[in-house]
Order: sequence, then structure tokens, then C-alpha cells
Amino acid sequence: MKVTPTELPEVLLIEPRVFGDERGFFLESFNRARFAEATGVDADFVQDNHSRSARGVLRGLHYQIQQPQGKLVRVTAGAVFDVAVDLRRSSPRFGQWVGVELSADNFRQLWVPPGFGHGFLVLSASADFMYKTTDYYAPAHERCVRWDDPAVGIAWPDAGTAPVLSAKDRDGPLLRDAEVFP
Repeated sequence: MKVTPTELPEVLLIEPRVFGDERGFFLESFNRARFAEATGVDADFVQDNHSRSARGVLRGLHYQIQQPQGKLVRVTAGAVFDVAVDLRRSSPRFGQWVGVELSADNFRQLWVPPGFGHGFLVLSASADFMYKTTDYYAPAHERCVRWDDPAVGIAWPDAGTAPVLSAKDRDGPLLRDAEVFP
């Protein structure tokens, strides 16, 4: 596996080895020992999630203020623009973001550590998005930062349609008003 730190060095782009031939392909999507060796992160994943979304669906920017979750994310069908935002007030990169395209064709994964907000925009007709988390979903602790906060300034690509948002994501607070990490 190839691991590349992003502009936010704690957020890692992971490219697994893919073995392909005329029959198709094989890849190891997760191996705890290899992940720890390659990333320096010994994550204890406790939950796997799978969502399917249509073109233009934008989910995020989500995080849990208590029971923070590290997420290992990937796309198994379609393509998304995946984003992580540093929400640690004590970080020199507070409010900065990084975005990468994840797709079924490029097999990439992104490690989003605790303390970061996460979101994605579907670029294809639909996308299946899968992710592992280091803590359980806790609705009472779930928070979001508005996807289009000008102070964060995410350069979302054009998905060919206006973003489709949940009410929670559309009405989320700006970063300056959000409950974030110390």
C-alpha cells in the first residue's frame, strides 16, 4: 500500500495494491497490521457504514464532538469529492481543508482522524460510499459545520447539478459558531 500525507499531514491518502487481470481485480481493502505499519496509526475500528447517494448529494461536514471518530473512507461504486477539515482549535491548520477524488476506478482511501470534519460530494450518477469508524455513532454528539462556509472556503467541484443537502447540513453553523475540538 502507498500512503501519502495530504496538505493536512494527519489526513492520509491510501492507495492499496490492486492485482488485476482479464478476470477482474483483487485488493486487500484493510489489514490492521499493514495499515498500522504504513500509517503509524493503530486504529481500532468498531463500526462499518455504507451509504448510496445520487449525483449532487453533498453530505457533511460531519463530526462527533464527544466520542470523536477516525474514519477510513472509500468508494466502491461511482466517484465522490471527499473532504476533511481540521476542527482542532489548537491546531496551526484549524479551519483548513483538503479534498481528493475517491472512486471505484482509482481504489483510493482516505484516513480522516478524530478532530476533523468530513464530507463528500457525489460526482457520478450515484456512488456507494463505505467507511470504517474508530468509535460508534452517537447522535447526541453529532455536529456539523456548514459545507459552504466562506471562512473554510472549500472549492467543491461542479457535479453538474446544484448540491442536494439534508436540512441539517443546509442549516449547519458556520465554523466561527460551531462547537469544535480544543
